[in-house]
Amino acid sequence: MQYKDTSDLEISLLLEAIYRKYGYDFREYSQAHIRRRILNRMALSGFEDIAQMQSMVLNNVPFASELLQDLSITVTEMFRDPAFYRSLREKVIPILKTYPFIKIWHAGCATGEEAYSMAILLQEEGLYDRTTIYATDFNQLALNRAKEGIFSNKLIKEYTSNYQLSGGKESFSSYYTSHYDNVIMNQSLKKNIVWANHNLVTDSVFAEVNLILCRNVLIYFDQNLQNKVQSLFYNSLINGGILSLGSKESIRFTDYFEHYSELDLKQRIFKKKY
Repeated sequence: MQYKDTSDLEISLLLEAIYRKYGYDFREYSQAHIRRRILNRMALSGFEDIAQMQSMVLNNVPFASELLQDLSITVTEMFRDPAFYRSLREKVIPILKTYPFIKIWHAGCATGEEAYSMAILLQEEGLYDRTTIYATDFNQLALNRAKEGIFSNKLIKEYTSNYQLSGGKESFSSYYTSHYDNVIMNQSLKKNIVWANHNLVTDSVFAEVNLILCRNVLIYFDQNLQNKVQSLFYNSLINGGILSLGSKESIRFTDYFEHYSELDLKQRIFKKKY
């Protein structure tokens, strides 16, 4: 028990050091998630303890960058959770069609698969030409990959299945070109996506938008940080704007529960009250 307390303290000091030195704030992330990632990196790097790893983080920028990649969340796929995208088509698209111009914020976009999914959906619904998608993440390496729009051919079978199950209207292969072991997303999908570095933990309101998608990110935050990010989302949405969360996330236990109505509770889609 004493070792657990000591390691908890060391982790806390490490996160404080990362914040003060590099400006990335993981102090209110889920402790289970952070502990797992840090101990894994410690084992891979051969450190005897977390304190030794902290010294390396403070004095070796390449290693610090490596650890930041470990701590960031980049799990994603195209048309992830197809039922969610079906709900977007049926319940959110009709609302978006009432606006002359549409702004969408995809917060925590990771390597971009879901941002491209949204671009495809909007194109099929005739809305993409009047939409700007702001796809943001604090992980610059992930953003760089997202901008390229290059994904492994090995994933395409799964992505195609997701697309079809989500209610896709075309052949998924029409949205990319194959190049050796990879596929490259069409330039037409990239034209209205603005990729930007934004940290949900430390940065302020990004833009006034009609729709926010932030799926399976908040589950890594503690309750206090979830409330902080929900405040950011609430103040970024126009009245009547739509908030979409991940399947394991909710606003029910946040300070903003009363400020939204439910468009699709199962798919975690909520509408900001006027």
